[in-house]
Amino acid sequence: MQLDLFDGQANRILSRADYAGFAGELAGSGCRRCPLSDSRTRIVVDRGNPEAKVMVIGEGPGENEDIQGKAFVGRAGKLFDTIMASVGLDSNRDMLIANVVKCRPPGNRAPLDEEVEACSPFLRRQIELVRPRVIILLGATALKRMDPSKKSFSMEEEAGRFISLPAYPGIDFLVLYHPAALLYNSRLKPAMWSHVKELRKFLDAAG
Repeated sequence: MQLDLFDGQANRILSRADYAGFAGELAGSGCRRCPLSDSRTRIVVDRGNPEAKVMVIGEGPGENEDIQGKAFVGRAGKLFDTIMASVGLDSNRDMLIANVVKCRPPGNRAPLDEEVEACSPFLRRQIELVRPRVIILLGATALKRMDPSKKSFSMEEEAGRFISLPAYPGIDFLVLYHPAALLYNSRLKPAMWSHVKELRKFLDAAG
């Protein structure tokens, strides 16, 4: 956890030792660390179980998430729930779902560097408090934001791979297609099915 000497509000949030306290304080903070605060309806912290051994990181809230204040509840989120249920995983019970940024980017565009940087301490703190065994990275934005060494890559090559990141020892990362991509390209579905079956095998082996 890294505190900001010039942001007392963020420091109070980051200093919370319990996840529920952290999430509640962040959600109600009215954070204005970046311009996304100007157009958001709600700060979207997460959805799911903070005690789960699987954490999921997506790109950012969309319209439905912004309205409801919960992560991944739109069309892509519902598809993700269905995909995970197909291998016996309940997204609300077996996972904690978060995003690279906590506020909706205008027009659902990808978050900008300065927006990601402003929000990154909160995501890092989530990971510290949840202490997941596996983190699923959904899509290219999540992958390149969590692994800055990824400057140019193809999701076709990265999806389905388990990777390790030096900044997060003891955690295995699995790269998956973002479910939104499957909504627009059904040809990705067989690969996604294969990848989530490997996730199931990994979790079963890990106990």
